[in-house]
Amino acid sequence: MNLSSKIAANLTTVNGRIAEAAASCGRTQSEVRVIAVSKTFGLRHVEAAVTAGLHDLGENKVQEAEQKKTTATGRPIRWHFIGHLQSNKARKAVAIFDWIHSVDSVALLRRLDNAAAESGRTPQLLVQVDLAGEDTKHGAPEEEVARIVDEAANCRFVVVRGLMAMPPWSENAEAARPYFRRLREMRDQLKAAEPGRQLLDQLSMGMSHDLEVAVEEGATMVRIGTALFGPRERPEPL
Repeated sequence: MNLSSKIAANLTTVNGRIAEAAASCGRTQSEVRVIAVSKTFGLRHVEAAVTAGLHDLGENKVQEAEQKKTTATGRPIRWHFIGHLQSNKARKAVAIFDWIHSVDSVALLRRLDNAAAESGRTPQLLVQVDLAGEDTKHGAPEEEVARIVDEAANCRFVVVRGLMAMPPWSENAEAARPYFRRLREMRDQLKAAEPGRQLLDQLSMGMSHDLEVAVEEGATMVRIGTALFGPRERPEPL
């Protein structure tokens, strides 16, 4: 089995898991977008993923994504940034990515909007929320999220579309449920508080091992790496 066939078979399995989880809570598979986390995998995996029917690819390093995007020019790919974004990389990130999942401050939001104004691009943004207070994780404190969302109303080019979270790692998928539920509740509360926030329609949460729980709790994007590409060992040459 060649690489694209293998990834296609894995995608069929992932879609089946999503469909089953969605059906269990009155949703449909079409409500959930698979973000194929291609970080550390080389161009052959990117091309194989697109051939297999995956068009949303997630990267966590700006430079690595820039190299892949340049090489894969012309491919029907929507690039998602899912890592921690340093302010000094905002201009380059806007030039590369269609979606940025990790806005964690008003300052970064403003910098992204200014960069988008210069480039004429309109990236879609998600606010990353720090729900667990882990030192090793990034994200905006819960009490700052509304302020970031409010500031988005003043932006000219970028659009805040929802929230993202990464719960503490656990082999037990159920351990993530309270965090996923809290993120959905927070999004719903933000929308209910201000009529102008109705565009907050996206929740990026869930990975290979806990996607079912994420879907049951309202995920619209699941970030899937291992279940599609297999385990990561060392970064592949581009």
